[in-house]
Amino acid sequence: MSGSPFLMIGLTAGGQHSEPLTAQLDEDQVDTLHFFVGRGNRLASGGKAMAQFVSKGHDYFACLSGTISISNDPAMIDKLWSKQVEAWFPGGKSDPDLALLKFDIESAELWEADMSLAGKLKMIFGGRIDPEDEGSHAVVRTTAPD
Repeated sequence: MSGSPFLMIGLTAGGQHSEPLTAQLDEDQVDTLHFFVGRGNRLASGGKAMAQFVSKGHDYFACLSGTISISNDPAMIDKLWSKQVEAWFPGGKSDPDLALLKFDIESAELWEADMSLAGKLKMIFGGRIDPEDEGSHAVVRTTAPD
């Protein structure tokens, strides 16, 4: 995700649509994504959420399920702050509209579209794609300790 940290994310309750956000990645928290948003953002109310990710090369896909909450931990804000974030919040880290969301990932489905050469040729010439020609798929649960 570091090469293209953009996701579509939305709360699962209430029928609201997902929205694009830039994930703030913390190598020390691999099961958690952070997002800087305005306090009025529809995700700020928190709750169960789903996020969808497509890699820049369209060869890796993920659907993430978890829970969103407001963190506003000053140490985490300092750690994740950047010039790109500052562009959205002219008041800086103490901007009254600033909210740091925490998305704790509980499970994920991952797809890697690394099709075999035989599979690619079958696609070009209209052949049937066999399972051994496809990429890989995995279901992952959180690695966070219980």
